Amino acid sequence: MDLTTPSTENIHFMIEAIKEKLRMVNADAMKPENFDTESYEDLVYLYELVHKRDAFSPSEMQAIVAELGSLRK
Repeated sequence: MDLTTPSTENIHFMIEAIKEKLRMVNADAMKPENFDTESYEDLVYLYELVHKRDAFSPSEMQAIVAELGSLRK
């Protein structure tokens, strides 16, 4: 998938991939439609960070979720 171009489809893909990788309990709180292209670069950064790692500590997961929360519109 080409993530270089900001689009709603790319946002949806990245948010769903992050939720799946982190096995988020309250995944409904992170709906892709709650994000817009203004924060696209930050979403790409978080997606790449999550995608590269196999495991996260609880504090890392909390920080990632907090950052996602701050990016919501």
